[in-house]
Amino acid sequence: MTIYTVAERAGVSISTVSLAINAPHRVSSATRARVVAAAGELGYRAGVGPRGSAGGTRVAVAAPFSTYATYFRRFSGMLVRARETAIDLEAHDLESAASVAAPLLDALPARRGIDGLILMGVPLGSAALRASRESALPLVFIDVRRARPVGNDVPSVHIDDEEGGRLAGAHLAALGHTRTVYLGEPQRSQDYVSAGMLRMQGAREHLDVQMVTVPLHGDPTPALKQALSGSGAPTAIMANHDELASRAWRAVTALGLRVPDDVAIVGYDDGPLAEGLGLTTVRQPFEESGRVALDLLLGASTGGGGAAVRRVDMVPSLVVRSST
Repeated sequence: MTIYTVAERAGVSISTVSLAINAPHRVSSATRARVVAAAGELGYRAGVGPRGSAGGTRVAVAAPFSTYATYFRRFSGMLVRARETAIDLEAHDLESAASVAAPLLDALPARRGIDGLILMGVPLGSAALRASRESALPLVFIDVRRARPVGNDVPSVHIDDEEGGRLAGAHLAALGHTRTVYLGEPQRSQDYVSAGMLRMQGAREHLDVQMVTVPLHGDPTPALKQALSGSGAPTAIMANHDELASRAWRAVTALGLRVPDDVAIVGYDDGPLAEGLGLTTVRQPFEESGRVALDLLLGASTGGGGAAVRRVDMVPSLVVRSST
């Protein structure tokens, strides 16, 4: 199978096929979808012959690594597990789903030499999903939730974000809080269900939640000044992740308020930053989720007993520190 065959099937030039595989941002979404679908139907892999013939198994791990450092923690769990296998892991950086108008990923499964794909945090488009099935590409999702679900048969790992929101909301309610700000980044697309949406849903079982958004690396001080002003203002802040919670803490202090006496703050994820600040947060089993995802991929690749496992649900836990 050659690139010429793929080009003929997709009705495009050879150079367009090359761009769609190696520089997908330079090709329109419609053309990219046609190329990916054609490659999948034909079982084409750029630069290699039949799967595995170029050496060891190569697994692509795709996530918005450069946007959210916590994805590296999931990846580290895979790396530890991969020590016991003949698998080579390759990281592929994606744009954050929250930052783009059309977050569905439609190009990666045809990239050079990929024998399996683990996709984190960014939904897979219908064309790419069909291509992966037609080419029998083993595929595993971690925390990928499309607004209109497709491919429910794909093995997946989920951390219960709604339960994480419940834990944080119940904790704040027990301390006497009735209203909280939920601080997160803007979400441009409704094609997927974000972790923040689920966390807010869980928190609303215990609290009145007011959503406040700030740009990814923006200063939340102006938005929080407005949200925390006036009678009946929220007395707590829940942040979508710990780094954002740390910026909220700095903003609250700049506004002359005390943590936790005037405003309680809860983060999400848990790591050295949260521990160093004394931040109450929801701990996610990142490393474990990465290890489990690689185990699911191995099961799907070998057809062994692990292939029968289609979904693994993991539960977060609350870590209480001085910020509440």
